[in-house]
Amino acid sequence: MLGANDGIVSTGSLIVGVAAANVPRTEVFISGVAALVAGAMSMAAGEYVSVSSQLDTERADLAKEEAELARQPQFERQELAELYTRRGLTPETARAAAEEMMARDALGAHARDELGISEVTTARPLQAALASALTFTAGAAAPLLAVILAAAPLLVVTVAIVSLACLAALGALGAVAGGAPVSRSLLRVMFWGASAMALTAGVGRLFGTTIG
Repeated sequence: MLGANDGIVSTGSLIVGVAAANVPRTEVFISGVAALVAGAMSMAAGEYVSVSSQLDTERADLAKEEAELARQPQFERQELAELYTRRGLTPETARAAAEEMMARDALGAHARDELGISEVTTARPLQAALASALTFTAGAAAPLLAVILAAAPLLVVTVAIVSLACLAALGALGAVAGGAPVSRSLLRVMFWGASAMALTAGVGRLFGTTIG
């Protein structure tokens, strides 16, 4: 949702701003494509760096835990049993579970139950980067398509309407998925989307008038 919203707002706003400066449609479209590529790469790079840092932290935590298991296995077993006790098991059951988990996969048990690291939740930088780039691209494609289909005199209005409609759809979908009020989500995304496009349109009109 975040990547798609960002793609719609940033690309749609840039297109509206450039179009408001009364430049040819071809230049507007090229500017939109450049915004899509730059935005997708920026999202991918930012996500890759962020998730890579998370992965480095996870690996450091696992290495530390592995060293502690080798140095003081009895303490680590007791620590695991105390975790299970705090989660509702009786002390006897917790100790038995800790014994069994330590015998089967000590590092995996501590990674999952103490550190919160598992195969499902572990950081994947490339996957995160690709997902961010793709969602941004999907969002940015909507205002770009509007540039192709809109009549020249209505280019700014069409791009703005299409962008706001897509933002509204994503806002409603996100609200329904998260169980939040739809009206509040719609108001929030449409307000900021309209504000961004209005501001860039004003800048484009100002510079277009000055240059012309």
